[in-house]
Amino acid sequence: MSTGFAFTKGHGTENDFVVLPDPDGRVHGDLDPALVRQLCDRRAGLGADGVLRAVRTAAYGDPSAVAARGSAEWFMDYRNADGSTSEMCGNGIRVFARFLASEGLVSADRPLVVGTRAGPKTVTFLDDGRLTVDMGAPEVLGETKVAVADRSWPAQHVSMGNPHAVAFVDSLDDAGPLRDEPGYDAAVYPRGVNIEFVVRRGDRHVAMRVHERGSGETRSCGTGACAVMVASALADGAGPGTTYRVDVPGGRLDVTWDPAGSVLMTGPAVLVAAGTWIA
Repeated sequence: MSTGFAFTKGHGTENDFVVLPDPDGRVHGDLDPALVRQLCDRRAGLGADGVLRAVRTAAYGDPSAVAARGSAEWFMDYRNADGSTSEMCGNGIRVFARFLASEGLVSADRPLVVGTRAGPKTVTFLDDGRLTVDMGAPEVLGETKVAVADRSWPAQHVSMGNPHAVAFVDSLDDAGPLRDEPGYDAAVYPRGVNIEFVVRRGDRHVAMRVHERGSGETRSCGTGACAVMVASALADGAGPGTTYRVDVPGGRLDVTWDPAGSVLMTGPAVLVAAGTWIA
């Protein structure tokens, strides 16, 4: 891997990412997990919860991802901070779309289809500066359990293209410092799981903390907010046609389960820096 390549840093509700422009797939190829870990290191690198490689789908060489591209021109090659791949990132895809628009690679005047490992997702730029992502239909897969130290809670297993375990707690402090991964059923989640701890703030209003697989506790998780909204709506006897406000440590996301069955997530995406990596 040669040194000296461009990067952009951005965040969505303080869930932060390094974006690597690689339109023709010639700069990074099969992105090295060690490089991802180095970039995400908050002391020796740029610091981030993950890396988003922006590559044209025609140049993305993984045959297993062909079906996930659909008609999208661009593919979001997302990696967790530990270098592992992930199917989807709800905050990341908004940052990804913001980056493409800022570079003049796509138009913010019309919806953008982005290829992901969880299939093509459509992003819409709103007049107020936020972006809405059609995250597709959730899969509600039953009840499981999560644990922190000697305490455990029932949790709703929800897939938003990636796995989530949503647990309702009395206080967000119940999750502890979340420096260590909470306990979960490895038979249910053989590749790990994103774990959300949730409290109610009011009518159609919840707050959450999250431990993301491969990254640890993050300030926000877009797919997690969608899973939390679905679990909350089901617990409230609601369903499609409902909107919830989901507060995360880094801000606010608004999530709608539309009558057609898709989950629509709306939130900000901010680019904060750009430069050249020379390490």
